[in-house]
Amino acid sequence: MKKKKFKITEKSGLILEGGGMRGIFTIGVLDNFMDRGIRFPYVIGVSAGACNGLSYMSHQRGRAKYADIDLLKEYDYIGLKYLLTKGNIMDFDLLFHKFPEEISPYDYDKLAGSPERYEMVTTSCITGNACYFEEKRNPKRVIEIVKASSSLPFVCPITYVDGVPMLDGGIVDSIPIEYALRQGYDKAVIILTRNKGYRKKTSRMPLAKITYKKYPNLRNVLQERNAAYNRTMDLIEGLEAEGKITVIRPINPVEVGRMEKDTAKLRALYQEGYDIAEQLLASGKL
Repeated sequence: MKKKKFKITEKSGLILEGGGMRGIFTIGVLDNFMDRGIRFPYVIGVSAGACNGLSYMSHQRGRAKYADIDLLKEYDYIGLKYLLTKGNIMDFDLLFHKFPEEISPYDYDKLAGSPERYEMVTTSCITGNACYFEEKRNPKRVIEIVKASSSLPFVCPITYVDGVPMLDGGIVDSIPIEYALRQGYDKAVIILTRNKGYRKKTSRMPLAKITYKKYPNLRNVLQERNAAYNRTMDLIEGLEAEGKITVIRPINPVEVGRMEKDTAKLRALYQEGYDIAEQLLASGKL
């Protein structure tokens, strides 16, 4: 039987999981898509996925790879030294100001002129709900949103969007497949940064009670975060088995950590993402 070729329609949506430096896998896939002019009418990114999605939306092939490998090698922007001196495990001044403004500026004109929709996900510290932002025209607000989406709990400071305290979108909706389906994008392609079958260990996160005393709703969702992630993965694998969605993921357990600094490992995972996308395209599954 001849395999059906994946066809992008007005109902196709691209969903980008986070995962910190494991997002280099996603970058490999997106660079392959850009090499072939593959665009989706709707894209949504969470945390590192939101960062990587911006470079895809602004048609800047190689930019995200440069940030995760070359910039890391030169500036060493992750580590305890930043947590101790700036209260942040990463150098946000570099990542969200110097890099996008001076070193490798976003092409905001292409971003604003893009006909495709792009949303980024954050978590409201006040309500404990996921917030979905669609912003392409205001550069300052774009950076505020992507920074909030990438602000990991416990090791990054709270970031404000429109005056509202926000943290990482992955706390509540790490892979927003249900949100995309509710909007009618039922031909979803999901790029994950973990292998098939991966599940998080359940944890009540006792630190949440101390760290976020002012935000009871945030504490509650943090305590349920891993269980919610696992439920989403059950849903995704079920929809995938039924042939309703396409999932692109690493084949084997990923050796790259969320705060990985080994650039050789990062290059290998980038290449895996690029090659897997290539194989799926060649086989007619994409």
